[in-house]
Amino acid sequence: MSSSAQRRVVVTGLGVVTPLGLDLESVFDALVAGRSGVGTIEAFSTDGLPLHHGGEASEFTGDIANYGPLESDQKRAIRKGQKVMCRESQMAVAAAQRALQHAGIVSGEHNPPRFGCVFGSDYMLTLPGDFTASVAHCRGDDGNFAFDKWGDEGLPRMAPLWLLLYLPNMPASHIAIYNDLQGPSNSLTMREASGHLAIGEAVSTIRRGRADVMLAGATGTRIHPMKTVHALQSCQVALGEAPVESLSRPFDAGRSGMVLGEGAGVFVLEELEHALARGATIHAEVLGHAARTACDAACVGDDRRAIGLSLQGALDMAGLPPSSLGHVHARGLSTTLGDRGEAEALVDVLGEAVGSIPVVAAKSHFGNLGAGSGVVEMAASVMAMQKGSLFPLLNYETADPACPIRAARGGESAGESFISVSATPQGQSAAVVMGRWQGVAG
Repeated sequence: MSSSAQRRVVVTGLGVVTPLGLDLESVFDALVAGRSGVGTIEAFSTDGLPLHHGGEASEFTGDIANYGPLESDQKRAIRKGQKVMCRESQMAVAAAQRALQHAGIVSGEHNPPRFGCVFGSDYMLTLPGDFTASVAHCRGDDGNFAFDKWGDEGLPRMAPLWLLLYLPNMPASHIAIYNDLQGPSNSLTMREASGHLAIGEAVSTIRRGRADVMLAGATGTRIHPMKTVHALQSCQVALGEAPVESLSRPFDAGRSGMVLGEGAGVFVLEELEHALARGATIHAEVLGHAARTACDAACVGDDRRAIGLSLQGALDMAGLPPSSLGHVHARGLSTTLGDRGEAEALVDVLGEAVGSIPVVAAKSHFGNLGAGSGVVEMAASVMAMQKGSLFPLLNYETADPACPIRAARGGESAGESFISVSATPQGQSAAVVMGRWQGVAG
């Protein structure tokens, strides 16, 4: 084991669940082709809501085949465990198993105490149907809810394991159990920043010498009866009459709000010498990461300052000048004020280079996946760096003078490195810099 001062961290596996599919190659092909994953919501009835579209991960049905090739004992365990996994946890496990398969890590052939897991998520909300029977039983003769009945007559009719479905530490728990990961484990619930934060913590864990391999990822959804309503009440959501595929339009002058989506992404992060010793394929190297917060007294995020600080912090750790970046993977929320604040942050940090570095935002293809966004977006950029060229910033038609970025049109070089950033409405931001591994150890 190399000393902590020399420990470099590389990416040896990726797994995703997205509105564009579950297979890395097909997802990237869809991005390059400019396809959208936004369509009519089928997961639940949107009657009575002003919103009927979203980026639904429709290929993920929960069928065991969605988890990729599995050994028979893992199949049995995951099938059994699905009854205590909500959809977000199921997507997390599927992305993790796909990442492990992509990394060539075989169950039983790793050192469990040196293999850990850090996983991020949104707050996980119950489905209304979980309470329907219990609530109905507590109605009085007048049809109103009788609170005094709940403890004795309503609650006992709840599913005994109901709470396990929605605990935000369950994705990491399930993944660790199914794969015998006995190393450091943690769960983060930081909305859209969760994925970048998970990558950062996993990298720090490896660099400290506490683990040789870490699974790092995040899962999230906005395609949910309760979360969709919450987003409509608290966020700028695109509700226009335009074709739904064109509604997510980051940095475009005609943007009118975010599109809601769902998904999960996982990276296998590995200490370089450990990866080389087992003959792993190295897809990228993590060069820097940072997390910063900036908000006002009411906990409303200052996008410009929070994003700018995290971008600068990640570049400082990586030791890279802004001009060396091949591309920027922006948060690209597609909200009026959010995109403006992010663009201002990019100008602050990149300076004159802002006009020459192409900017992509996978949210333009499938919307805001909540906590799942960041890792899926970084996976897309890793693929672009490997393939050598970028996918387009979809639906970018009219430049906004308040957002002076260089939008990727598709086909440009992805470069040798990129920076990806995320931020929450409360001002928590995180950024990660990754680069192409140059094939030199030590």
